[in-house]
Amino acid sequence: MEEPCYKCGQMLEEGRVFCPHCRAPQIRVAVAEPAAAIPADSPVRPVQLTASQTVPVLAVPMRWDQAAQPCAVAAFIAALGMVLRLIVPVIAVIGAGFLAVALYRRRNPEIAVSARTGARLGAICGFFCAGMTAILGALRVAILHEGGKIRAILLDALQQQSGRSTDPEFQASLDFFRSPTGLVLMLAFFLIMALIMLILLGMLGGALGGVGLGRRNRS
Repeated sequence: MEEPCYKCGQMLEEGRVFCPHCRAPQIRVAVAEPAAAIPADSPVRPVQLTASQTVPVLAVPMRWDQAAQPCAVAAFIAALGMVLRLIVPVIAVIGAGFLAVALYRRRNPEIAVSARTGARLGAICGFFCAGMTAILGALRVAILHEGGKIRAILLDALQQQSGRSTDPEFQASLDFFRSPTGLVLMLAFFLIMALIMLILLGMLGGALGGVGLGRRNRS
């Protein structure tokens, strides 16, 4: 016997827990008969429940199709704050991971977000944040003509390393990195390391968001 899904209208077999088309839970809750009316002069007052207490939160798989937008929004806010130097990078990325979980939970209130799911959302947010920071940072460098400043910082770092060792091979490696090709490779290395760090920080913020929202859902 088939019955329609209450959300998308697709016909489903009887007994299905979730709709395979829209993932909506196919749960029927028996509603108790309304209690007798309480007199106005009675000292007993009915308990008013909030929406979060009356709507069940289900442990269903994360909906990847709806994870991109919350992660992208949170990543853009963090990237913009870092490029404009309004937020400390570590705090910005951890906060972005937490915000991504909050936005995803807001879009999907029927789904329980655990620490593991939050870490996954945070990883996506960190990846987006790395890409957006690179793009916005490149625009900042082009607009403010900061390319020479960045090159001077890299050369200064190499100069400091040069004074720590007199090994000929080590000095030859430093000379290579002083060349245009070497500077590009060193910059690419820093970008890869930054990508890894942002993903890890995003995972931390997402896990914290999953734990925090999970406690709120159980309260």
